[in-house]
Amino acid sequence: MSQNLCKHLRTKKMFTGFSAEESFAEKLDDHVTPNHFWCNCTQTVVGPDDQPAHKENCTPGRSCYEA
Repeated sequence: MSQNLCKHLRTKKMFTGFSAEESFAEKLDDHVTPNHFWCNCTQTVVGPDDQPAHKENCTPGRSCYEA
């Protein structure tokens, strides 16, 4: 993937046949449903550090980040 996202970040698009890059890609049309993200470690929408799980947040520098 071109982004440095944590390996524990998940989105429901990952389970619908999309590739990893497609799952986290930004769509540019008007008919886009926002992705729902969660942390695979906590199984919730927040990570182990109590911060939101999102592709903009789950990057290097975060205490729970893993490549």
